[in-house]
Order: sequence, then C-alpha cells, then structure tokens
Amino acid sequence: MAAQTAIGVLRSVAIAVVAGLFLAYAGAFGTVAAPLPQRLGYWITTMVLATLVGSAIFIPVYLRGWLRQRPLVGSLIVALAMSAPLTVLVWFLGPQFFPDYLATDPKLLPGYFPPVFGVSVIMTAINHLVADHDERRRAPPPAAAAAGPEVPAPPKFLERLPPRLRGAELYAVEAEDHYLRLHTSQGSDLILMRLADAIGELDGLEGAQTHRSWWVARGAVADARRADGRGTLVLKNGVEAPVSRSFAGALREAGWF
Repeated sequence: MAAQTAIGVLRSVAIAVVAGLFLAYAGAFGTVAAPLPQRLGYWITTMVLATLVGSAIFIPVYLRGWLRQRPLVGSLIVALAMSAPLTVLVWFLGPQFFPDYLATDPKLLPGYFPPVFGVSVIMTAINHLVADHDERRRAPPPAAAAAGPEVPAPPKFLERLPPRLRGAELYAVEAEDHYLRLHTSQGSDLILMRLADAIGELDGLEGAQTHRSWWVARGAVADARRADGRGTLVLKNGVEAPVSRSFAGALREAGWF
C-alpha cells in the first residue's frame, strides 16, 4: 500500500510538472507579460507544491474509501477542500516570482480562489483518469481456460466489477440513486447503472430480486428472518437485504425462507 501511494504521488508530481510547463508557455492567468524563465519557475514550483499539499488531503480520503460512495460529488468536495490552502499558497508565491507585477496584499486573496478551484478540479480529474487507467492496466488478465468440457461463460454483469473487486463473490446489488452498490466478498463499490439493466445481465447467477432496490445472490444468504410481515436476508458479510411483500411469496416458494 505504501509503495503504491508513493508511486501515485510521484505520478501526480510528474503530471503537475507537465501542467506547469503548459501554463508557463501559455502565460496563463495574466503571467504572459513576465519573461519565460520567471513563468517556468513560478508555474512548475506552484504546481508541484500544490500537488504535494493536495495529496496530503486527497490520499487519506481516498484510502478510506469515502470517494467511492459518491465519486463525482466527493471529488468536487475534495477539490474544494484543497483550494483553501492552495489559494494561500498561490497568493504568497506570486509576488516572490513576479515582484514587479504582484504584491502580497490580503485584500487580493479572495480573488485567487476561483481560478485555484478551477485548476484543482481539472488536476483532480486528470489524476483520476490516469490512476484509473493504471489500475486497469495492472489488473491481472483472466486465466486461460484449461482444456476439457466447455465451461459456461460467467454472467456479463461480473465484467462490470471494478478492478479491485475482480474475482470476488458477488453477494448483492443495491440501487442507490442512479448508482448500484455492489456488495461482494472483498468489500463494496459503486457503478453507474440501473438495477433493471443489471438484473438482465445477471442471468446465469443464482439469485433473485428481493426488493425494488435489491438483487441478492442465493449463495450469499447466511440467515433469513421474518417479523411483522417483513422479511430480511442477512448476507455473509453481515449486510441486511430487505424483502418486500411483492417478492416475498416467490422467495418463500423457492425455499429462501
């Protein structure tokens, strides 16, 4: 984990250097009037330091899995949190590199926030795309099938599992707004998909819809409870899946209870 974190930070720093070169040559945010060496020094220094500060905020949040519940909203919140200290950093560094153009005036500080936030969002998105590509590239290829009787292809839906959950046993699929939470033997994660479409791709995996927002694998059920006319299926990982009355009869006939 520590090695992967270090690699991730180094990769982010490399991206920051490339972004700094681009911003310097473009003379972004009014720096075009300054000589190129000054612009290079300012933008590369600013982007690298901003990346290190941002990593100190982003990495703990990412490792705790907080972004996985709401990826888009979570990323914007993280970018917003990064922008507060980065605004102060940019406000301070500007006059150090451009003393003829900028001054360390506290009254100017709020004006730095919007562009800093915009760059933070863009850099966060770029790092997400690069990290996702790297994770997919490092995912082990599926093992070649051994010679013998033809084995049925796994349900198409299993191909949608995120790389870190590949090979895990699927326990249940839970609808959350426009996303689906995948409960597996290796934890949970979110994907963007409708439950009705997911059920269509789960053909071949023994299970059933238990609620308008839940599909449960038969082999994942550790216990089944009924109380006050309501049913609950307890999965192997302790998660409780509700059983609505509209599905209870079919499940009872199939021997789930």
